[in-house]
Amino acid sequence: MTKPIAENRRARYDYFIEETVEAGLMLTGTEVKSLRVGRANIAESYASVEGREIKLINADIPPYGHANRFNHEPRRHRKLLLHRKQIDKLIGAVQRDGRTLIPLKLYWNEKGLAKLEIGLAKGKKNHDKRETEAARDWQRDKARLMKGDRGD
Repeated sequence: MTKPIAENRRARYDYFIEETVEAGLMLTGTEVKSLRVGRANIAESYASVEGREIKLINADIPPYGHANRFNHEPRRHRKLLLHRKQIDKLIGAVQRDGRTLIPLKLYWNEKGLAKLEIGLAKGKKNHDKRETEAARDWQRDKARLMKGDRGD
């Protein structure tokens, strides 16, 4: 996997990610060109079920600078391309278990196609977030202490 175009770093802080799925995106030409320039934001976006499809909502791909009046709408709903079995499984998890579909990473695959890694997520409560933060701080302090011990 190459360097991500956009990453949702807050997702792992706000949610328990139970499973990840790679999905294709249905994009227009100017959206692809804008992504090639490396401009996109998936921080406030989410995926939702519309009929028997899953769509990416509120993802910001800014208009391509060299395009004219045929440019795209920056925050339009974009269809996610998945196998039917994957779609049915995700729809079931969202409707039955109350899970959320959160975009984690937007990147180019080996063939040069834009892919989105979405996570089947469950929201964290505030005490869970504090536990995660405490564990992360302890790991950092432990690494710092171990590093300091080697020098003595």
